[in-house]
Amino acid sequence: MSDNAALIARRERLLGRNMSLFYEDPVHLVRGEGVWLWDADGKKYLDCYNNVPHVGHCHPRVVEAITRQASTLNTHTRYLHEGILDYVERLTATFDKSLDAAILTCTGSEANDVALRMAQAVTGKTGVIATNHTYHGNTTAVSQLSTRMPPVGGFGGHVRHVPAPDSYRPLGGEGGDAFATAFAAEVEKAIASLQDSPHGFSAIIIDPFFANEGFPDLPPGFLDKTVAAVRKAGGLVITDEVQPGFGRTGSHMWGHQHAGIVPDIVTLGKPMANGHPVGGVVANADTVNAFRKAFRYFNTFGGNPVSCAAAMAVLDVIEDENLIENARKVGEYARAAFQKLAQKHSIIGDVRGSGLFMGTEFVLDRATKEPAPAQATRIVNEMRERGVLMGKIGIHQCATKIRPPMPFSIENADFMLSIFDDVLSGL
Repeated sequence: MSDNAALIARRERLLGRNMSLFYEDPVHLVRGEGVWLWDADGKKYLDCYNNVPHVGHCHPRVVEAITRQASTLNTHTRYLHEGILDYVERLTATFDKSLDAAILTCTGSEANDVALRMAQAVTGKTGVIATNHTYHGNTTAVSQLSTRMPPVGGFGGHVRHVPAPDSYRPLGGEGGDAFATAFAAEVEKAIASLQDSPHGFSAIIIDPFFANEGFPDLPPGFLDKTVAAVRKAGGLVITDEVQPGFGRTGSHMWGHQHAGIVPDIVTLGKPMANGHPVGGVVANADTVNAFRKAFRYFNTFGGNPVSCAAAMAVLDVIEDENLIENARKVGEYARAAFQKLAQKHSIIGDVRGSGLFMGTEFVLDRATKEPAPAQATRIVNEMRERGVLMGKIGIHQCATKIRPPMPFSIENADFMLSIFDDVLSGL
């Protein structure tokens, strides 16, 4: 048996304390392939959580692309190289025609940092709106957006937080248009507050799938009134596609397309190159040029030839292996199965998601919808003990977060569902 205690102690000594680790008994992973992972003792786990290896752990086509380019050339973008141009052309072709230029970064945090400055360059304002249960990264600028870990010295005063949408307990007391209207009204109040401040209003930044908020099931057109209010006030709409992007929802390539809106700026990260550190910002060329005029920006590693080769290979695999359709098919199958389990297990209060991004919210009482975060923690840890890795998320930290690599199959779903059923039966 591997000695996790010794490894954790060494980690704390060398990397510092309070670094996040999943599960009460952390997993010491040593190998991955497709949707499977193996620990140091040879135990096999079904990966139902990680969207970073978007097309599967160690996909041979991505590995080959990295190897080939790394053995040929790797440098930065102050030299001419066609790789970044070929990739950005291919990438922007998947967006609305208004989103036709890009800046490549190394992380999603960095992409969101750039996006905020883009909005400042275009509007001349610094005020920004986010939800009160969001996460957009960990640079100094974007850490101001998160309420879960307030920044040292407090918030700068230029951020307004609006209530995160919760389809299980909707604003306005009901779903549909009343829910959308109530959310838009909160955004309008935040805009007015910023306009009355020295900061002014530059942008709203949202994950269009509201992943960290618990990926609520939102009615069609939910964001239409919000987008209209932002544009009326002269602000920009930034959508963070780090989690819902690259076909994850099973219906569209991008989460904002799934939501039915066209943003002004889109940010990308985690799954972009299957684990190779790549992020990006996509916008209109005029917006990108305004940013480059207002800010001196260069990134040594962003858009390097090896990163672009890895990212291009991911687009190839998504298309050639029909992974968006796979996400739709398997996701629909799994959610139907979760609905059947909800009839058997009263702890399941809600089933939601789209494509290969789904989960169940656990409650102590369906009538009161009282959250069950302790039970959610126990369930996720018992799933890990039985060889299935998933997480928990949401406003109340009581929803499972199931977001596997895109080749996840119906057979994989059946394996996960059978263990899930067994764990709930043992509560």
